[in-house]
Amino acid sequence: MFKNQLLPALSLAFMAVLATAHAQAEELTPIRSLEWAQPVGNQYNLYQMTPTLYRSALPDSGAVPVLEKLKIVTVINFLPESDSGWLKSPGINQVQLSYRTNHVDDSDVLTALRAIQSAQANGPVLMHCKHGSDRTGLMAAMYRVVVQGWSKEDALNEMTLGGFGASSGFKDGVRYMMKADIDKLRTALANGDCSTSAFALCSMKSWLNTADTAKDAAAEKTALVIAP
Repeated sequence: MFKNQLLPALSLAFMAVLATAHAQAEELTPIRSLEWAQPVGNQYNLYQMTPTLYRSALPDSGAVPVLEKLKIVTVINFLPESDSGWLKSPGINQVQLSYRTNHVDDSDVLTALRAIQSAQANGPVLMHCKHGSDRTGLMAAMYRVVVQGWSKEDALNEMTLGGFGASSGFKDGVRYMMKADIDKLRTALANGDCSTSAFALCSMKSWLNTADTAKDAAAEKTALVIAP
């Protein structure tokens, strides 16, 4: 008799524990903001950030009809491997901007943001890496703060809590974002500068090319003056 009374009591206690655990799990699950990128289908980790900007993991040939339906005109690839193996649509341009989150600098970000903005002038753009979380996540976050004016906190929340997948690369992206000077990045982007620093390698190359062009022009002018 005692055993028969004990079993229902234990069952009720067990159910109570399960209910409590489930409630706690729901409290720990972040509620997705409507301002965050929204899922498109259930493949390729594909999300829409704006009416003309999408993000995803590495697509395959099966994604081409999806991209065509979304009217994607440019695919920006952050991987060292080309998209030419799977992307066969003649109506979609390919841009490859390989970089690593643990070596990212302002010139990488400016190159990516400028490529996105330039491509958006022609229609919707998809950017991707392998998993759609770290490299793509960082550039998505930088687009949010530099182009759209989001706070770093809001952009980082979307990057790390938006459901795009867990990644060890988040820590590198967070570290870069925390030290990034957003005002300098905005100014450099507007001015067409390759970096926020005049001493960056790309800036030095640009300066040397300008100097060489000026030198050649001066030499040509001198030759014309002394010519008989």
